[in-house]
Order: sequence, then structure tokens, then C-alpha cells
Amino acid sequence: MQMQEVEVVIDAVGKVTITVRGVRGKTCVDLTRPLEEALGGELESRSYTAEYYQAETAQQKQQTWQ
Repeated sequence: MQMQEVEVVIDAVGKVTITVRGVRGKTCVDLTRPLEEALGGELESRSYTAEYYQAETAQQKQQTWQ
């Protein structure tokens, strides 16, 4: 299984960038949504990696964010 990683970077002015690696399909959005909500503020933009457009694996579909 490929390693799944969520990287959170907060710059000097407080801008937050969240990057997800090793997750295919829309599961990456599901993983970051609770974090985005907890941080508050307004979503400025969202961009997708090539992994977003790949089919999710069966194992990813079974995972849920607790």
C-alpha cells in the first residue's frame, strides 16, 4: 500500500496550504474537510493533483475520517 500523507504549511502571514499525497480520487477532499472546518476562515482556492483524477482503490473507499 502506498503511503498516505497530509502536509499542512502555515506561512508567516497565516496562510494555510494543505497538500495530500498518496490518495486517489475525491477521498483527498474528504480527508481535508474536517481540518479546513477546524481552521475556519475562507477557502481561497483548491487545486488538484493528478492523483485526484485517478480511480480510488477499494481500500480507500472503505476508510472514513474519524
